[in-house]
Amino acid sequence: MELYFRDNFFNAGYTEIMNHAQEQAGYLDLKSAWGSSLDVYDRSGLACSGKFRMLSNRWEIDRADGYPLGVLRARFSFFSKKYEYDAGQRGIYEVSAPAFSQDYEIAGTDGSVVARFQRTSGWFSSGAFMLSNTSDQLDSYELVAVVMGVHAINKRRNSAASSSST
Repeated sequence: MELYFRDNFFNAGYTEIMNHAQEQAGYLDLKSAWGSSLDVYDRSGLACSGKFRMLSNRWEIDRADGYPLGVLRARFSFFSKKYEYDAGQRGIYEVSAPAFSQDYEIAGTDGSVVARFQRTSGWFSSGAFMLSNTSDQLDSYELVAVVMGVHAINKRRNSAASSSST
């Protein structure tokens, strides 16, 4: 499944999730300009939620009923961007991209690529993304929350780097 979605400049409000035919396939509820939590809705209602754990850089994703789906965290790497998505019994997935690339791959423990996403917006605009999912274990709307988690972790890193250099 291929989905297109975006962040808002102030990280608050609703944004549409579109499919490859440019039809609305759901929407994101970006909860607050002061935080990074969000809800992901498919056509039938709330699919999942994403948020940072208290005092942590781990992005937690829960089903609509509050049951944990997985946890995303950044991994240390010199020449690439690496993240790990622990989906519990469904496995641990590596999310990675070359150092200056905006094209990410999500691979299972066996190394097979189960999804890809890329940032399609420019440097000075809010994040816009294209997700292509071929996984039978990870729902596309769950992966939207993963992508937005990667985006939120990157924004936190950039904010921390800019505040420490001033």
